[in-house]
Amino acid sequence: MSRFDSMLRLAATTVLALGMTAAHADDDGSWEVRLRAVRLTPSNKSDAYSPLGIPADAIHINGKWIPDLDFEHFFTPHWSSELLLTYPQKQRVTVEKSALGGPTVIGTFDHLPPTLTLKYNFLPGRVFQPYIGAGLNMTLISKTNLSVPTVGRLDLETWSFGPAAQAGFDYKLADHWFLSADVKWAMIRSDIRFEGTKISEARIDPFLFGIGVGYRFGPS
Repeated sequence: MSRFDSMLRLAATTVLALGMTAAHADDDGSWEVRLRAVRLTPSNKSDAYSPLGIPADAIHINGKWIPDLDFEHFFTPHWSSELLLTYPQKQRVTVEKSALGGPTVIGTFDHLPPTLTLKYNFLPGRVFQPYIGAGLNMTLISKTNLSVPTVGRLDLETWSFGPAAQAGFDYKLADHWFLSADVKWAMIRSDIRFEGTKISEARIDPFLFGIGVGYRFGPS
């Protein structure tokens, strides 16, 4: 079984668990599918590494626009769960300051960051439908290609698990069609290792600002 299949199985299991926790009433029967453009804005916090003259917060991951496809299931009119998916995203890593000067691009890595949240919808059935949510981010880091000139190759941890939070709204445009906007925050962190020894921790912890459209199957 591939890592991606394992991740989807874990996400599906968590959706079921959230549904059992959130709703002891009849299933609402609604699903919503959204397609959004999302601006990923990393917090870019990291530990200092004095042997290379790297100060705190000098390791930066680039911000970028990414596509997002998400699926929401309504357990009741007020409670739902949302699974955010995208394809693996390539990120550029820059050391802003070090003994070698800076800024210096040291390479790239790919990450796949599905996020699952449990949401509370304040005004179901209205034209303007705001919500808040909290849940779990599960990020797979792959294709790490990082190297410091004159020093050598660096590695990142393969997995990052952490909390996630969101706030946003759906605005009804027509029957079943919605304008969707939200902001999410996710804790994404990875040890940076040189020859197996941790030299820093990258705390990416991005904000994700999304806008797009959604189609709701069932009551809206």
